[in-house]
Amino acid sequence: MPGTRLTHEERGQIASGLTAGLTYAEIARRMERPKSTIIREVARNGGAHGYRANQAQLATRWRARRRKPGPPPTAERTPEALGDFEAEFAETMAATGLPAMMARVLACLFTADTGGSTAAELAARLEVSPASVSKAVGWLEQRGLIAREREGRRQRYVVDDQFGYRAWQASLEAMTKWADVTRRGAGLLDGPAGARLEATSRFFRHLHQDMSEAAEHWRRTSLR
Repeated sequence: MPGTRLTHEERGQIASGLTAGLTYAEIARRMERPKSTIIREVARNGGAHGYRANQAQLATRWRARRRKPGPPPTAERTPEALGDFEAEFAETMAATGLPAMMARVLACLFTADTGGSTAAELAARLEVSPASVSKAVGWLEQRGLIAREREGRRQRYVVDDQFGYRAWQASLEAMTKWADVTRRGAGLLDGPAGARLEATSRFFRHLHQDMSEAAEHWRRTSLR
């Protein structure tokens, strides 16, 4: 309907029309949409040869989120409130599978004004041993979730605006492992077990592809 946003179903119709070789005018007529709407939709989502309905739908959601205003400023920013937030943030990350100490270190780095801290600062702030911090930062650095910077004779551990992208890439590696191991299992087993493993492998391969496209789209748009 003119004046309303395109739905996922309509984006599927656009993709089908392009595949069938229909003109923008014909696609618009069949959808009862203005031709200009179809042209803009295709142009900003890969063009006539690269348009994909799912990817266009995701891109539209991202653009809508980026246009939304940020949360209102916090009325009271006390050390207690910050401590509570850090604990909640760390618990949220731990709930997604991140080890507890690694989650606590990440929460501290995220809430530091400079986006980073030295190992000694982390140990003091978390009230844990230097050995615990060393193990945590080593684990996070190995996975590309934090970086190490030289500051005089000291080293600082930092996170930046691309953290989400790197975390997503780490998830992609996990998806690849799931897809590969279940696929090998499907080749070893027959019957329901083999079919179950093959279905699981297909799911993770499909998920990996969608996540890869989403991550690459975010990387391109964030650099604009």
